[in-house]
Amino acid sequence: MEDRIETLETKLMAVEDLVDELNRTVWRQQQELDLLRQHLRQLAQQVKTIQPANPLRPEDEIPPHW
Repeated sequence: MEDRIETLETKLMAVEDLVDELNRTVWRQQQELDLLRQHLRQLAQQVKTIQPANPLRPEDEIPPHW
């Protein structure tokens, strides 16, 4: 019985370590995701400022040369 308890305790310690490692990984990924979202918002704002206010209509475009 003592051996079984010791085995379970050892396995529990390993599981706790794994859960801690997974939590750290998820936290790092969330930080990176938040940063990427921020960059995406900045890029979208930059694109808005670059695009002309009145986009060209198809009839205003110069036809391609054949």
